[in-house]
Formats: sequence, structure tokens, C-alpha cells
Amino acid sequence: MDVVGITKSLPTSVAVHPIVLLGVVDHYNRVCKDTKKRAVGVLLGYVSRGKVSCTNYFAIPFEEDEREPDVWFLDHTYLESMMAMFRKVNAREVIVGWYSTGPKIRPGDHEIHELIKNYAANPVLVIIDVKPKDLGLPTEAYISIEQAQEDSTVQRMFAHLPSEIEAAEAEEVGVGHLLRDIQDSSVSTLTGELAGKLAAMKSLLNRLQELKAYLFMVSKEELPLNHDIL
Repeated sequence: MDVVGITKSLPTSVAVHPIVLLGVVDHYNRVCKDTKKRAVGVLLGYVSRGKVSCTNYFAIPFEEDEREPDVWFLDHTYLESMMAMFRKVNAREVIVGWYSTGPKIRPGDHEIHELIKNYAANPVLVIIDVKPKDLGLPTEAYISIEQAQEDSTVQRMFAHLPSEIEAAEAEEVGVGHLLRDIQDSSVSTLTGELAGKLAAMKSLLNRLQELKAYLFMVSKEELPLNHDIL
């Protein structure tokens, strides 16, 4: 199948729009709430200068065996039908990857990622935390890379990509209206700014800890040096 709309260069960052976050939470609440299931779907958008902008989405029928995580079913026929419908509405938005409510990467995700590659050259995986416990971004973005091993074999692995929340002007207005009714009037603007800075610092600390752990394993020769990760 021909891949349309994505260059073959690897993405360098991911931006997720509010409509995607709201839609994924709705998908999870409708299908997976009070269960151990996760919601899985396709991310639509565009790529510009290495930045993947996820501007839309659609859910996919998905099932997996809780006892055998490698056993799963994803309705790719439904995926292709939805893709054709969205293309008629907005040809600029193409498949750029897929999402999962995780909350972590699972054993079958590499195989799912390979399936999505039939529709996008270098798709991204975005894990969206629908029940965040800490301040910070509810998204984790990944790209699949191949790592050469000492025995000349090649191992697939997910490399972390920087992610952010990005909104068009119309989306900012819409989100503002949604938050206006639920915002606590006792919370001052200064408090909000401090909370935002604290969330950013916690996110940076987590990234630095991940990098420290990776470099330590490289120094111990437990992992090979990978310039794509650095």
C-alpha cells in the first residue's frame, strides 16, 4: 500500500492538539472505563520540518489478551474505511501515527507500530495518560528505530521524542470556554503560573533522569550507544 503525506525523514518532535486529548479521554471513558483495557486509535495531522502535529484522530476497534499481551486484534479494514472518509473531508490531514492510553508501552506495541507503517512511513506512538496523577504533560511520544546488536542482529526499540500541547486560535477559544465553568475562582493567576512552571520542571527532571539512566547503562556497556536517542 502506498504511503501518503509523510516524508521519510525521522520525526524530531510531536505536538498534540486539545481536540485529540479530549477525544481520546472520551474514547477511553466510553470503551475502557472501570476495566483493564486500553483505548487505541489513529492520529491524523501533518509533518513540517520534522515536527509531527496531531490535529485529529479516530478510534479503532481493538482487543488484546490480558494473559498474553502479544495476542491482539486491530480492525485494519475499519481503519482504511475511516481513513478514506477523513481524506474526503480534509485531504491535508493524513495518518501520522497512533495513540494508546497505555499507560506504558506494552509487548505488542512493536507489532501494532509495524501495522501502522503500512499507512505512514515513520509513524509516531503517543501514549496519553487519561488519569494523570502528577502535574505535567499527559503525553509521551515515541518513534520506532532499529538498533544493531553485537551479534549482527537488529532489534526494534522505541526512542523517546519531545512532545508538547499545541493549539490553534480557535481551539484556545474553545478550551477557554470549557474551562471557564470549572475553573476555581479562588486560584489566582500567579498560582496558575507557578503550577505551570512546577509541572515543566518535573517534566524536565524526568527526562534528565531517563537520560542519566541510559548513559549509565552505555558506560557499563549494557546498552550500545545510539545517536538517534541522544
